[in-house]
Amino acid sequence: MNADANPRLSSHFRMQWEDAQQAWVLLYPEGMVKLNASAAEILKRCDGSRDVPALVADLETAFDATGLEPDVRAFLDMARQQQWVA
Repeated sequence: MNADANPRLSSHFRMQWEDAQQAWVLLYPEGMVKLNASAAEILKRCDGSRDVPALVADLETAFDATGLEPDVRAFLDMARQQQWVA
């Protein structure tokens, strides 16, 4: 995903907490995708208001971590291929 892209959750999906799954999920007409904690934290920030570097910076601040950019970019590339983000 390009650095200047402002990723946002695709309108075909809705993200919500599922008590039954004890996890965040992506809901879509044909089913559901259960997200791990890292995926959920990234997708929560995909609201179209920030570019990829800002999203990474927010995650690194929130989790007192560094060097997350390669993993975040890899996830966003996969999420784009799955059409979870636009």
